[in-house]
Amino acid sequence: MSGAPRRWPTVLALVAALLGLAFGGLSTLDYSKHLDRQVHDIHCSFVPGLTGADASENACRAAMYSPYSAIFKDRYWGGVPISLFAVGAFSFFAAFALYLLLAGPRRNRTAAQFFGLLSVTPLLVSILMFAISALRLGQYCKTCVGIYISSILLAVAGIITFLDARKATDAPAAAPPAEAGGEAPAPAPAAAPASSKLGLVLIPVWLLVLGIFTITPALLYVSALPNYNTYIAGCGKLQKLTEANNALIKMTPAGATQPATMFVDPLCPTCKAFHKRLAAEGILDKLDTTLVLFPLDNECNWMLDRALHPGACLVSKAILCAGPRAPAVLDWAYDNQEKILEQAKSGAGLANVRSMIRDTWGQGGLDACIDAKETKLRLDRMLRYIVDNQLPVSTPQFFLGDTRLCEEDSDIGFSYTIKKLAPNLGVR
Repeated sequence: MSGAPRRWPTVLALVAALLGLAFGGLSTLDYSKHLDRQVHDIHCSFVPGLTGADASENACRAAMYSPYSAIFKDRYWGGVPISLFAVGAFSFFAAFALYLLLAGPRRNRTAAQFFGLLSVTPLLVSILMFAISALRLGQYCKTCVGIYISSILLAVAGIITFLDARKATDAPAAAPPAEAGGEAPAPAPAAAPASSKLGLVLIPVWLLVLGIFTITPALLYVSALPNYNTYIAGCGKLQKLTEANNALIKMTPAGATQPATMFVDPLCPTCKAFHKRLAAEGILDKLDTTLVLFPLDNECNWMLDRALHPGACLVSKAILCAGPRAPAVLDWAYDNQEKILEQAKSGAGLANVRSMIRDTWGQGGLDACIDAKETKLRLDRMLRYIVDNQLPVSTPQFFLGDTRLCEEDSDIGFSYTIKKLAPNLGVR
């Protein structure tokens, strides 16, 4: 190959790096806004910064709240977001691509080859994160996809840059012109250019700079984090840990060590999500749980003037009547939540919900127990226990020992808070 190296691969690399930097920066900005323990809008678009998704659930919010969005979540509140490392890495590649572009024909060939080889590293990380999104989350954050696309473009540009530099390095040296009336002398052995030798010496330096670029944003982020210890234990205490008539449900798996109390509505979507989170984190089986049913349904709950989750009273009674099978019935209610709510809101209403319970759990003692006065009295006692503890009409509510887990700590700050309140759980 002769002549100056092609410019367009370097231009593409610069554009890809800047695009990745934009997506990584927006993702980091969304994450850092939540450090005030409030819920904020987040960006969720294939076009950087074009739109911001509202506070409702979406793939970008699900990705942010997932265990895979950050590292060291048990050490720092919210952890250190993965996007910070993308910001650092893409900044390095943008600076390196700019150098290659400005240097033009004078650029160091070893530097171009180094850039080409290292440019595939963001793609390798993107492949890993894409696999996690597909296999673990089942949905794709648009901002994350933007980073994946940027990584692909950077890798393509880098590979082409590497191949161009390799061809230029392998090109044979031209023979010197023949003297007048004589034969052309044999070409002298090609010596390695001084710039190439210098490039080999600089490779460790470039690797060090890449490491510094990649880790510096994370170090700055950690140094700026506020102290959350005064917040995580400030959301109230459970005044009464026991109920005089043993109306509450006990769930104690083998090996459970940590006392906990959960106030849940079996048809509450947030309760379902929180339950799944506890299971996914490996915490649920370590809890010696006292379960308090708190149906947000005025059919049995006198604290409400309308049903927020119609059918919740009927399902709660089924859980009470299930005895040792209560955890299984609760899991069934969570797994079939949407269908149960749909049936409860239909024309036949509670008759359809009762039919679902019969079809799944049989028509014997459970069906008769639902209508028994003792069942109604037990559920009333649960509601009285809630009133005695002066708890808000809200679900879920989760207490480790007598300390309430703040709602603000149930998402990105979950692992950190659990470790502080219950270090014996050994949260990952």
